Amino acid sequence: MTRQYLIGELSVRLEQLQAATAPATAREVVDLRYQVETGPVSWLAAGLARALALADQACWDSLDRGDAAAFVRQAATGADLRLFGECARLAGGG
Repeated sequence: MTRQYLIGELSVRLEQLQAATAPATAREVVDLRYQVETGPVSWLAAGLARALALADQACWDSLDRGDAAAFVRQAATGADLRLFGECARLAGGG
């Protein structure tokens, strides 16, 4: 996979995560997306790890609020991030 492809695919998934999260978390995702799009390709694995952590936290926050619909969206986005990371060999299988 090419560098631009990996960056683009991760950026799309971050955009989806941004749309599925509360405003405070969404701002963090915007910042992360900028770092992914402008940083070195060697940083993509760290960017993915941070995105997965943000997705996980968003899920827990939704559960704490009792917002099942938000949880479902965030869990699906997190699962897609994980699958992309595994396929792109940016994350270990688990």
